[in-house]
Formats: sequence, structure tokens, C-alpha cells
Amino acid sequence: MMIGYMVNNVLPLRAGELVRVYVVARRWGDHFWTTAATLIVERVLDSLCIVLILGVLVFLVPVPHVVEWAAVIMLAIDVVGVTVLVAIATTPARCRRIIEGLTRRWPALSARLLQGFERFLHGLDGIRTRSHVLPLLVWTIVIWLIPAAAAWTCLRAVNLHLPWLAGWVVLAFVGLGVSIPSAPGYVGVFHAAAVLATRIFGVPETDGLGYGIVFHVSAFIPVTVLGWIYLVREHMTLGEATRARAPETETTPPAR
Repeated sequence: MMIGYMVNNVLPLRAGELVRVYVVARRWGDHFWTTAATLIVERVLDSLCIVLILGVLVFLVPVPHVVEWAAVIMLAIDVVGVTVLVAIATTPARCRRIIEGLTRRWPALSARLLQGFERFLHGLDGIRTRSHVLPLLVWTIVIWLIPAAAAWTCLRAVNLHLPWLAGWVVLAFVGLGVSIPSAPGYVGVFHAAAVLATRIFGVPETDGLGYGIVFHVSAFIPVTVLGWIYLVREHMTLGEATRARAPETETTPPAR
């Protein structure tokens, strides 16, 4: 994860997501598309959490219309993503039949897609296991409380004495902004989101920008340093990581 975040900080368009999948598949021998499935699930659930937080904030603070519309668009994408994932996880046999029916005229393509589907399905085992539900809920709450606390603590550090709610507003706005592929390290998008969030609480734009810079740096430096350290420990160069792609041949896991 740290390697992926580091690459996002130094390269544009969230390239670290692909690198993260490649590193996991390379390190632990998992199939590329199996690992990619876990990342897709994580991203969909992250987006749903952001939309949920924004949905609550709408009743507590005056959320700008541009943020509301962005949240609606993200929610629509999430609904599609959840629907597809649920369909794959709960009715894999039907999905196989659909793939076979659409590619009946192209046997080679059909075999390749079915192979990829089986690998992807294997990556959804985590959310198909009932015993995972409670730990997932607990850890989800923890990993959202920590960055909200970090955002609020950074507000205090720059002498902006705002309520605890401000940390959640910053977290939601920044999370929404950085979910869109952008410049390396989300430069510009991150700071604009921080300014927009703090403006709700009457913070002048210059002070909000100063806070955004401090908050961004406080997250950027440790993540980038840790990412480089772990990249070196994996005996991998940044060039190799950015040229990562799915292996051409892999053994297909058994059908489920």
C-alpha cells in the first residue's frame, strides 16, 4: 500500500493503483486479476464511505452545490460498481454463461475472458465470507476515524480552532477530490478541497490554503519516504514498477 501511495505522489493519474496490484502479485504469487479484484472492492467501498459521510454532512453544514453534484456522480458510479460486484459474487455461473454467449463466435477470446473472470472471482472471496463482515466493519470505522482526527489535529496545529466536525468536512472534501485521477501527489486538487472545506467555517482563503499545504505535506512526506523504503526492500525500481502489467500466462484457479 505504501508503495502504491508513493507512486501516486510522484506520478500522475493514480498510477500507484496498478503498481500496488503488481507488487502484491509479484511478492505473494497471487494472480494479477485476483489481486486487482481486491483493489476494486476497496475503492468501491471507500467511495461509498465518502458519499455516506457527505450525506450526513449535508444536514450539518452548508455543503457547496459542486460538491453535492460530485457526490451524486460518485454515488451513481458506486451503485453500478456494487451491482456488478454483487452479481459476480452471488451468481458466478450466470456471469459465465453471459460471457460464453457474448463471445461464442470467438473461442480464443471466450477462453481468455473466462480465465480472467475466474481469477477475478477468486479475488472476491473476502467479501463472500460471512466471518469477515464484523472485522471489516470495525476496521472500516477505525481507518476513517484516524484521518479525520489527523485533519482536525492539523487544523489545531496551524491555529485554526474549529470544531471536530471540521475534520470530517476536510476529510470528505479531500477524499472526494483525490478520488479523481489528477497531478502527482494530487497537487492543486488537494489544496482546493481544503480551502473549500475550511471556507464553510469562515476561514479566509489564504489561511485555508496555508492549512491545505501543511496538511498535504504532513501526509506526503512520510508516505513517500516509506514507499521508497519498501520499494527498495522489494528489490524493485520505480521504472520496473511503472512498467507493470498483467502477466500473459497464469494458471487458472478452479471454478467456484
